[in-house]
Amino acid sequence: MQNIDAFKQLLSSPKKIVLTVHLNPDADALGSALGFAGVLSKKNHQVSVVSPNAYPDFLKWMKGNEEVKIFDKEKEVCEKLLQEAEIIFSIDYSSLKRVGDIQPLIEKSEATKVIIDHHIEPEEYADFMKWSTKAGATAELVFDLLGEMGWDNMLDQDMGECLYAGIMTDTGGFKHPNTTQHIHEIVAKLIGIGVDASRVSKWVYDSNSVNRIKLLGFALSKRLNVLSEYKVAYIYLSKKDLANHNAQKGDTEGLVNYALSIKGIVMAALFTEKEDMVKMSFRSIGSFSVNDFARKNFDGGGHMNAAGGICKEMSLKEVVKKFEQLLPQYKTELNKAL
Repeated sequence: MQNIDAFKQLLSSPKKIVLTVHLNPDADALGSALGFAGVLSKKNHQVSVVSPNAYPDFLKWMKGNEEVKIFDKEKEVCEKLLQEAEIIFSIDYSSLKRVGDIQPLIEKSEATKVIIDHHIEPEEYADFMKWSTKAGATAELVFDLLGEMGWDNMLDQDMGECLYAGIMTDTGGFKHPNTTQHIHEIVAKLIGIGVDASRVSKWVYDSNSVNRIKLLGFALSKRLNVLSEYKVAYIYLSKKDLANHNAQKGDTEGLVNYALSIKGIVMAALFTEKEDMVKMSFRSIGSFSVNDFARKNFDGGGHMNAAGGICKEMSLKEVVKKFEQLLPQYKTELNKAL
C-alpha cells in the first residue's frame, strides 16, 4: 500500500470502522472482510461488516458471520453504521456500482475510504488503496497488508480460515493461473497457525443440499449446450427451472465451471434468469479475455478468465440468442486462445 505510514497512523487509535462487500458476496469478499475485521477488533477498533444482500449458507460457518449486517434486511441499522463510520473499507470491489443501494451512502460519507481489491480498472474514490490485479484473491492482499502493518501475528485459526476460503475459491481450488508461489507461501503460513484446509474445503464445496445436486443434474443433462466450432459451452436456467428445483441463493455457484471443464472448451457461460434481469457468469482458459467480452457486450467485467454481466432489457431467450450471434466475430480469437 502506498502511504503505509499514514495508514498506520490512521489506525493507531480506535476508530468506528465499516467493512463493506459487493452484492452477492462470495467467499473471497466475505472471508477477506471477516478475517480483517477480526484483527481490527483485536486492535480495539469498533468494527462492523455490511453486505448489500444475503449470501449462501455454505459461507455461514465463518467466524463473525452472525454479526454481519445485511443492508436489504436491516437498512436503518446499516445506514446508521455507515453515517457514523470514521473509516469505510471496500473489500473485494473497487467500483461503487457493485454495492447497489449502499453506493450513495458511501459517496456522501465523509469517512476515510479504503479499497482492498484485485479487480481491474478501479474507481478513484478512496484515500488509501491496497490494489493489485496480480493478486489471486483479495484475501491474499489482506494477508499482505497485515504483514505491512506488522499485524500478521494477530491472525488466529478462525481468521485464517476465512482468508484461506477466499484464496481457495478465487484460485479455483488452486487450479487457475493466478495460483502463484506467493499464494502457496501464504497458505503454508495459514496452515501453520492451525487452519484446517480439508475442513474449509468441505464446508465450501461439500455442503450441498439434495435440491442443489438435482439442479446440477438437470442443468447438465437438459440445459447444457456445446458449440464445438467456437470452443464454447453454455448453460441457461429459467426462473421456472430454478423454482422447480427450489433453488436457494448460491445453488448455481460454480455451475459454469462444469461447462468449462469439457475437453476443448475455451469459454463457458451461465445464464440465469432473475426477477428483473438475466445474470451471466463467464469463464475462460488461455488468452481469451472474458473480462473484455463481458465489458463490451453485457455491461460486465471482472478478471481476464472470470467475469460476469447483467442484462435488464432482454429476456433469457434473447440474451442467449445475442450471445450465440456474437460468437462468429470471436471465432478466430477463441480458436487461438490455447
